[in-house]
Amino acid sequence: MTDLSHCAVLKAVKQQQANAQSRLPDKRQVAASFSKAAASYDSVAQLQRAVGSELMSLLPEMRPARWLDLGSGTGYFSRMLAERFPQSEGVALDIAQGMLAHARPLGGPQHYVAGDAESLPLRDGCVDLMFSSLALQWCSDFASVLAEASRVLQPGGVLAFASLCVGTLYELRDSWQAVDGLVHVNRFREFEEYQRLCAASGMQVRSLHVQPHVLHYPDVRSLTHELKALGAHNINPGRPGGLTGRARIQALIAAYEGFRQEEGLPATYQVIYAVLEKPAAG
Repeated sequence: MTDLSHCAVLKAVKQQQANAQSRLPDKRQVAASFSKAAASYDSVAQLQRAVGSELMSLLPEMRPARWLDLGSGTGYFSRMLAERFPQSEGVALDIAQGMLAHARPLGGPQHYVAGDAESLPLRDGCVDLMFSSLALQWCSDFASVLAEASRVLQPGGVLAFASLCVGTLYELRDSWQAVDGLVHVNRFREFEEYQRLCAASGMQVRSLHVQPHVLHYPDVRSLTHELKALGAHNINPGRPGGLTGRARIQALIAAYEGFRQEEGLPATYQVIYAVLEKPAAG
């Protein structure tokens, strides 16, 4: 593992137990999927750019000695954080080794660490700012994510995250439901669950809201191609196996056409933006 000197790795990453009944994807599959998508990710990441930029605008005025980009992906926002805080030490952490390998030559943070947000391989109180854009929706135990964030943050430290909740890609989900009723679209937790868990985290909730982002595509193939290039295609338990037949694809296209708008076929993402602060000592 990477040695972070003062932020040395003191906590071993726990082995994640596969849960066949889980409503969320197995993170091993998440890691593999995003590792494969590392080379193509940035070319189709318009939503990720918009969401991360919005999250950056919500950061409070601060001068962190050390920041952590949690779920850093290709390192796009790690590099933005390095530019915004040039005097700070930066750490990029991701569960996908392929993403870290892609990001490292592009520069930005001083450290690149493979790790899981539910069991961070970092010591207590070693960062002042934790930034996470569109990564935490893949974590099945969000209470553990918040507990780990609180543990790793310094007193007075800030966690800023953007995630996805129920209602994301509902047009695609409803269109598939009209075809075969199987799980074709990734599942996400309810906004109310984010509210409850953040309120119970012991951190002060500075802001927490949901904002829809709607992208438009000329056809269904353009949307599904983008999801695959992002590594965000269907990796849920209960998804259909094997190839999708031509008749089912045609039925999907026909159903999705019912959502068509003047700008094209809409794909709605329900994005949660949150800023939490760990209480100051004393």
